[in-house]
Amino acid sequence: MVKKRFLWGNSVSSMQTEGAWNIAGKGPSVYDIKQASQEQSDFKIAIDSYHKYKEDFVLMKHAGMNAYRFQISWSRVIPDGDGAVNEQGLKFYEQFIDDLIAQDITPIVCLYHFDMPLSLAQRFNGLISDHVREAFVRFAKIVIDKFAKKVPYWIPINEQNCMTFAEGFGNSGYLVGEKTLTELYKIANNSLIAYVEIADYIHHFSNLKVGGMVAYQEMYPASQLPNDVMYTRKAMEFINEDFLSFFATGKRSPEVIKYMQKHGFTQLLDELEQAVLNYPNITSDFLAFSYYYSLVIDSNLIDNKRAPNTFMSDGHIANVNLKTSDFGWQIDAIGFRNTITKMHNRYNLPILAAENGIGAIEHYDGKNMINDDYRIAYHQEHINEMCKAIEIDGANVIGYLGWGLIDIPSSKGNVEKRYGLVYVNRTNKDTKDLKRIPKKSYFWFKKFIAEKDTQLSQKGEVYNDD
Repeated sequence: MVKKRFLWGNSVSSMQTEGAWNIAGKGPSVYDIKQASQEQSDFKIAIDSYHKYKEDFVLMKHAGMNAYRFQISWSRVIPDGDGAVNEQGLKFYEQFIDDLIAQDITPIVCLYHFDMPLSLAQRFNGLISDHVREAFVRFAKIVIDKFAKKVPYWIPINEQNCMTFAEGFGNSGYLVGEKTLTELYKIANNSLIAYVEIADYIHHFSNLKVGGMVAYQEMYPASQLPNDVMYTRKAMEFINEDFLSFFATGKRSPEVIKYMQKHGFTQLLDELEQAVLNYPNITSDFLAFSYYYSLVIDSNLIDNKRAPNTFMSDGHIANVNLKTSDFGWQIDAIGFRNTITKMHNRYNLPILAAENGIGAIEHYDGKNMINDDYRIAYHQEHINEMCKAIEIDGANVIGYLGWGLIDIPSSKGNVEKRYGLVYVNRTNKDTKDLKRIPKKSYFWFKKFIAEKDTQLSQKGEVYNDD
């Protein structure tokens, strides 16, 4: 077998990085109109990577990174989501990708990261509409055609399973207010039909690989009570495994199918089945996932009359055995290994760890390096456990992408929730000079991943995923 390089890199979304929200013909997205509040910024500037990305690419290169998963903004390419193409937007991404490749960094494109074009949200309320699904597929094909010769890896929708559960990101499919169960299932079904058409289209290009992506929620039962075990299993089946099964096999979970049949969603199943018949070449070439923390489920808190999609939020309790981040996420590196190994055992596809990191409150005093030993410990523990999944459990892992190299606003707009190896000099209220300042973890990361890369290569663990 021909050895290939393991993908070490960074993962971001356009609405949290680019800024330039109304420059060069870009249309507004649902994130562009979010207002700043006491503890949150808006997204109009973000970290201004639209103008500063070359500087960021150099930082990636110097840190030893060789891969970058980024999003191509739908509303930068098609300002109103379903109308004319903005050639300036395509030109920006063409230069962006060329500059990335010039640094010997492999581009990994995500086509949708929750930033619905505002026009489609206002006119059709997002992916609950078949028209919006069709508009997204059209956008995807335009981008794929444009960059097929330059981008080898494609993820149609970021954390696509977020569309199935209430605590998923509020704009994942875009509906104003709380989503009903019927709306959730319709949005999820439209997203899967879109995945079907896009995956099949990508497979027309012999050199391209497509991967479905989930936000993997590792869950443990609160006790040995059979109900704790059962409700935890059901929550994981509906939230994690259903979409993974579809990406890997073209079929949804039998348990989810049965639930949908009993609760009036048979038409959605029929629509998805017809899409698979029309576009059969849809099996993912790899499975991507994000992982930040694990959860404990207590069945005593769950109303069994509620849909299993709600069991995670209804039954979630604290794990007294784990440390907790500044933002309440419990740190569980062994859960990361278990996630990788379970996914590989069950689906036997290459695995891409597409997001992993820890958010923390940090301040730069203008002269002293930020000493983020907690971030070093987090990444070190998770990468070590990933390597055990590869070396001991036999998992085929093609890459590890941290979230993220550089501080960006959180998905809710909080700049003070910092994930980066590099500090960006701005706050929620003051954009300052946006200077990039490496933290202690930046210099550690370069040395550590170089050592791990060498170890994996010497042990013959890194192979071509063809």
